[in-house]
Amino acid sequence: MSNQIQNTWYYIIVQNPEAGGEQFVGYTDQKTGKAFIPTFKTKEIAQQCFLVMPKDIMNHKYEVQAIIQEDLMSLAQQNGYDIFVMDDKGRVLEKIS
Repeated sequence: MSNQIQNTWYYIIVQNPEAGGEQFVGYTDQKTGKAFIPTFKTKEIAQQCFLVMPKDIMNHKYEVQAIIQEDLMSLAQQNGYDIFVMDDKGRVLEKIS
């Protein structure tokens, strides 16, 4: 694995951080039926997009967290998720897995 991948960080939304049920927020693409994890290049973009993302704020806590690309890709692959880099409006910029 290249040093560039090992040193690339992304931001994701985590549901129920620091709790027993902590998990990455993921969605299903309505066109393709594929599950994906929305990923962001900066914390600020993640926070802006989070405002328009569907979520259950009555029953869950959410937090933006940084994750190294290598770990993100490994966990996504193990669980059958794609990874989409998104902008602050929720538009897909690129697929990285």
